[in-house]
Amino acid sequence: MTELTQPTVGPSFDAWGASVMAAEAAWLDRWSAGPTETDLTLLREGSEAPDLSLRDHTGRVRHLSEFWSGAPALLMFWRHFGCSCGATRAARLEAEWSDYRDEGLNPVIITVGDPVRASAYRVAHGLSAPLLCDPDARAFRAYGVGHWSVERVLYDAPAAFLSHSREVGRAFQDGRRRRGNPPVDDPWRSVGEFVISPAGRVRLAYGYQYCEDFPDPRVITTAARLSLG
Repeated sequence: MTELTQPTVGPSFDAWGASVMAAEAAWLDRWSAGPTETDLTLLREGSEAPDLSLRDHTGRVRHLSEFWSGAPALLMFWRHFGCSCGATRAARLEAEWSDYRDEGLNPVIITVGDPVRASAYRVAHGLSAPLLCDPDARAFRAYGVGHWSVERVLYDAPAAFLSHSREVGRAFQDGRRRRGNPPVDDPWRSVGEFVISPAGRVRLAYGYQYCEDFPDPRVITTAARLSLG
């Protein structure tokens, strides 16, 4: 299933389609405005992890602290649902899943999407982890996951994209829509992964330098092991 294919399970097509359309409009507005949150910095290792309440892909309200209660958590702040890097990270996560679980880690994905699209995305990519929805990016900001600068997002794009004009963005979006994975929500939002100890402290703060800067899973599993010490 792709982003513009009617879900076979979960939300109705009308609710899902309306959500996608609104998310596309938000993406285009933010694309044109450019990155606005480039001054945020990741939480320091040893910091107390903010405990926010977010709805998951089923609509249920969850607290982040649920995932580090009694075991380390892996909080994964995700790219937007139309990003190919997110699809790649999803495949890697499933391949790495048993390694994480063997260390007692509880992985959870935090997205800028809403439960309607998060549910469809989770099914489409065969994800085992729950998805938590942060449409206002409150959790992203609380953990210091801001916006990438233009060069970190568009380093491999044609020169015409560097102006991030509305016309260029609309043409790009139209092309990706025809392929079934339009960009949505926020083009500039960066990503990061955090290992949180059972005491609620940041053991590892891994900030991506660009979209495909995926962590070696051994960095995460070693941090999880050390978080128990």
